[in-house]
Amino acid sequence: MNKLLATLIAGFFAAGAFAQAPAAAPAAPATPAVAATPAAPAKAEAKAEVKAEAKAAKEDKKAHKKAAKEAKKDAKAEAKAEVKTEAAKVEKTAPPAK
Repeated sequence: MNKLLATLIAGFFAAGAFAQAPAAAPAAPATPAVAATPAAPAKAEAKAEVKAEAKAAKEDKKAHKKAAKEAKKDAKAEAKAEVKTEAAKVEKTAPPAK
């Protein structure tokens, strides 16, 4: 989750910096056909970047979920082992039954 938040915040800063950057003055007047052509690759690149971030976030969530599940499993096994050792200690110290 922390990685996701860090990625989102960095993305917002990058978008803000990009939005504030002054546009370079074109050498020749741009025509609508020429202006539309460069926008398509930029749009496709932005879309691919969003997909990549979503995929990374999904994988991060999956890994976190798996780690939490393993931690829970380990804690349960440790508690079970502790109960067994306590039971063994009690058996050793208990007087023999008549």
